[in-house]
Amino acid sequence: MSNASSTPTIKVLIVEDDPLISKRYQMILSKDEQIECVGRASSGYEGTMLAALHKPDIVLMDIELEDKQAGLRATEEILNYLPGVKVVILTVCETDDTVFRAFELGATNYLLKNMPADAILQAIKDAYYDLPALHSNIAGKITREFKRIKTTEDSLMHNFYILTTLTPTELEVLELLMQDYSRQEICKLRHVEPSTLKSQINSILKKFNKSSVQETLPVLRELHIPEILAQRKGKL
Repeated sequence: MSNASSTPTIKVLIVEDDPLISKRYQMILSKDEQIECVGRASSGYEGTMLAALHKPDIVLMDIELEDKQAGLRATEEILNYLPGVKVVILTVCETDDTVFRAFELGATNYLLKNMPADAILQAIKDAYYDLPALHSNIAGKITREFKRIKTTEDSLMHNFYILTTLTPTELEVLELLMQDYSRQEICKLRHVEPSTLKSQINSILKKFNKSSVQETLPVLRELHIPEILAQRKGKL
C-alpha cells in the first residue's frame, strides 16, 4: 500500500461494541488506501485507552457502549486529552438527543450506522480536512437551536438529516426557494427547463415527505436553516 507524499494517511480508531458493525467499518476503511484503521475498541474505557496509545486523527465513536452515556464520557475524555482528534459519532437514530450532547462536548460530526460505505469514508475525510461540510457547520448551532425550539427536537434533527441527503443541485434549488425566487426565475438562474426544475423540486419534497413547497419552507425558516446554509457558503 503506497501513499503519495502529498497524501497523508488518516489514522482511524473504531469504538463500537457490536462486533459485526465494527468489522464492517474496518473492512470499509481497509478499501481506501488513504485510511488506516489503527484499532478497534468495544467499550468507552478501551476506546479512551486506545486513543491515548495510538493518537488517531479520527475516532468513530458509538454513542451507546457499555451504557447509554459511555460513548459521551469517552468522547469527553479523549477530547480533553487529545483536543486535535476529530470524533465522529455513530448512532442508529438521528433523533437521539445524545447527539446534541456529543456536539456540545466537541464532536465534529455524526453518522447513521447504516450509511453506505462511500458516505462513511467521505465523513472521515471531511472531518480530517476540516471541510465546511453541512454536518460539521451545522453542529455548532444545533445545541443553541435545540434549546430555542424546545418543542421540535425531532423536527430539528430530522430536517437536519434530510438536508444532508440532498444532492448539491437540490440544495441550491432549495436555497433559491427559501430566498423567495419564483420557479421561472430559478429556471433562468440555473439555465434549466421548467420540467427539470419540477422534477428537482418533487425530489426535494419527497425527501421532506411534504406535498408542497409552501408546506416545507416555513418549517425550515423556523429552524433557521437559511442562515445556517448562508454561513456554510460563507466559509467555503
